[in-house]
This record gives sequence, C-alpha cells and structure tokens, in this order.
Amino acid sequence: MSAKIIITAVSIILLIGVAIGVVAVVQYKKSHEGSDLSPSMKAVSNFCSSTNHQDSCQKTLGSVDSTDPKEYIMKSILAAEDAVKKFFNYSDSLIVTVKNDSRTRMGLEDCKDMMDYAIQSLQASYSEVGDAQLHSMTDRVSDLRTWLSAVISYQQSCLDGFEDKDTMKKNMTDGITDASELTSNALAIVTKLTEILAKFGLQLNVPNSRKLLSVETHGYFPSWFSDVDRKLFAKIDNNNIKPNAIVAKDGSGQFRTIAAALAAAPKKSAVRHVIYVKAGIYDEYITLDKSLTNILMFGDGPRRTIVTGRKNFVDGPLSEPDSLPDQWVQNTAGAAKHQAVALRIQSDKSAFFNCRMDAYQDTLYNHANRQFFRNCVISGTIDFIFAQGKSDPNENTGIVIQNCRIVPEEKLFPDRLRLATYLGRPWKKFSTTVVMESTLGDLIRPEGWTPWAGSAFEDTLYYAEYNNRGPGANLDRRLTGKVITRSIGTPAMKFHTSTIPFES
Repeated sequence: MSAKIIITAVSIILLIGVAIGVVAVVQYKKSHEGSDLSPSMKAVSNFCSSTNHQDSCQKTLGSVDSTDPKEYIMKSILAAEDAVKKFFNYSDSLIVTVKNDSRTRMGLEDCKDMMDYAIQSLQASYSEVGDAQLHSMTDRVSDLRTWLSAVISYQQSCLDGFEDKDTMKKNMTDGITDASELTSNALAIVTKLTEILAKFGLQLNVPNSRKLLSVETHGYFPSWFSDVDRKLFAKIDNNNIKPNAIVAKDGSGQFRTIAAALAAAPKKSAVRHVIYVKAGIYDEYITLDKSLTNILMFGDGPRRTIVTGRKNFVDGPLSEPDSLPDQWVQNTAGAAKHQAVALRIQSDKSAFFNCRMDAYQDTLYNHANRQFFRNCVISGTIDFIFAQGKSDPNENTGIVIQNCRIVPEEKLFPDRLRLATYLGRPWKKFSTTVVMESTLGDLIRPEGWTPWAGSAFEDTLYYAEYNNRGPGANLDRRLTGKVITRSIGTPAMKFHTSTIPFES
C-alpha cells in the first residue's frame, strides 16, 4: 500500500528539553497559583485551550521559551512526528512475535507503511510552517489541515487492520495513543489558528470553508490544476500529444506492461511524465509509490484500456495513480471475497477523468488527502464509494458528489427495487458527505441514509443534500436528526442536513 507526498521533505532536528519543560510547568503552577503567567506560559495556555488533549499539549509546548507563535505550531507538529516514529519502531518490533500468523503480520506491515506515510505528511507540514512568514499562514492552513488529517487517517487505518477482539488490536491501540493525541493537538492548533493568533493581537483572515469550483474560472478542473496540465489534457482530447512512454500488449510500444513503464519512469520528477496505455486488458497490480511524482497516464477509453485484478480483503489494494484519464480499473474478486478494492488512492491533488471503476464492495477507496473525479463511472454493491469516516472533529475530510447520476446498472434495472439502496452510511463518528446537483434514481430509498450496524443516533455527522433531481431526490421522508433550511444566493436553494447513526 503506497502513497506519495509531492512536497519535498526536509530533515528534522528533534528539539530537546521536553522533560525539563514539563517540570517547569508543574512547578510553576504549584508555586504561582493566582499570579500572572509569564509570556511563554500564556502562549502555552492560548495554544492548548483549543486542543482535545490539553495535558499532553502543555507537556509538549511547555519547553518552548518563545513568544513567536510559529515556534509553538512547529513544536506541536514535531512532537507528533516523534511519537509516530516511536510507534513505527514499536510496530516493527512486534513483527517477529507473529511469524506464524500471516494475517496479523500483514496488519503490522501495513501499520509500518501507514506510519511511514504519516511521517512524510508531518515532515511536509513542518516544512510548510517553517518556510512561511506568519502573515502568510492564511494560505497554508488548508494544506496543513489536509496533511494532518491524512496522518489521523493513516493511524486509524493501522488499527482497522486488526480484529476488534484480538489482543494485538489492544496492544496497537495502546501503543498509538501518544501519536494520536499529539497529532490531534497539532491539527486542532492549525484549525483554530485564527482564534489563537487573535489572542496575540494578530489577525489572519482564514476562509472558514471551501468554495465550489467556478466553471467559468476553472473549466471543470480543480483550482489546483495548473495551466500546463490543462493544456496537456486538451492535447489528449485532440489526439495531439507525444507521450514519454507507450505501453502495448502487442509489443508496438516500448513496454508490454504498465508496471514496466512505471519502473522506467523518472523518480521525483518535477515535470509531468506522460504514459500512454494502448487498448488491451492488463491483468496486473499497479502501484505508484511516493517516488513517482507527476505521472500522467492515459488510455484509449474506459471500455478499451482495462486494468484488472482480483485482490480482496486478504490480499490488499490495487493502485494509486496521480492523473488518470480514459481507463477502466476493475476488481473481479466477486461478492464472496468481501472488500475488494479496485482503486485505492491517498496521494494529494490527484485527478481522474473519463475513467471507469468496477468491483463489488468498496470499489473506490479515497483513503486520504485530496482527489478530483470527472466524467467517471463507479459501480458496485456495498459502499462502492468507500463509506466516509473521520474520527476527529477538526479533520477537513469529506466526500462531495456533484453533478452525477446515481442509477442502477442497466442489467440490474428490473431488480432495482428488490434490494434496499441508500445514498450512504457513516463509517466513523464525524462522517461528512454531500450529494448535490445530481440525478437520483428511484432505487434510492425514501429514508436516503442508513445507520451503521444498528448504532444510536448522534449529533456529530454532516450528511447534506442540495438541489438534486429525479425520483430519488424527494426529501419528505428522509432520516433526519435536524433539518436546516437557509438561503444561498436565492430562496429556492435549500439544504437538508441529517445526523444519523454511527458505530462507536
């Protein structure tokens, strides 16, 4: 299971004196009850008041002897990185104890992979803060929240790899506590940065939410898509592009397999490396790891260029491309194999155009960071777009389904009403999903959303529908914890927000 961080990482020199700082905080509190706090202690108080784990936050930041807010932000990230590295080593030490338990061993190996990705995200976050002037932090908050949210996703994915009743699950849960708490603290600090800096007399106008794409401005591309990339895609559409490499089953290209073309691609490339995959069925498992940056891979259309495989709950995921147009990715493991992901993606700012993804359960697993899909077909049966989940309220993750058609496969149309079909169900406590400006077929049940494993209702989720159409878009009988109606632009626009069950 691989991923890549496009930001170049820098070496981190761990700070010392944490233990001394902790003692100083404790002694200060005991001997100065009711007295005025020093500037550094006030800074610690200001930063830690926004966190969910204030004791660990105060222990971490108590060693910072500065009034520069950047020092406290960087220290919180560095402490999380140090804790993740310790947990990485802990996971590694346990592998030798489970030689005869292949499933548990695989879970531990996956944890090591996840922690490696987490360390990279933390290093990128640290560098981003270090390189920024305080007044320019406004432009960095979104990236920082995304990367720190990814760290939490990696930590949770590590634990999800073990059965709940296993002793190893408890050991790993206990072992990851420090890393989880310190990452949560760093994320909370970044999320509440505007309020925290206001206490220092500094004002930053950080946007409270993401904006919808403007078609006129971005032309159906994400805002982070460069002009160079848009021109490349225009050349693909016009059949006027010269690829760096050609893959062809019949030997008419430089490579017969996609894996061979990727193995020959330049590592850590600063420019797009374009791979053209000719029509054919490629029965192989494709992984784009962190060394393969700036890959653009395109085919002859989703019905002609097909990547297929059979990995499932036991064997793991398929691939993580950077930009991928005009291809078909499928997993043929079948329903009996339970989770059988066709595409797992956790690289940041990746895009998919005119692609088709088919499987049975968990077809598309957008694991972490930011991805964009346009003109894609995604099919399956259970949670075929992986059930969205986040465990920390400050994570900025979620799924937005916009201008789509949610309809049954043509061959299943006669049986569409026989089995219950819902828009989604929550995987974790703060699940966030928005379905908007889309066509919903009559297969969607009137309730719209369904609980997870019979859990109780909680007011922690955000499930929204906006301006949808079709017989499945009627909101009259939707499951709802609360309904919010508000005008956005015109009174005709209405949100329906439901809080629904989650599994604790």
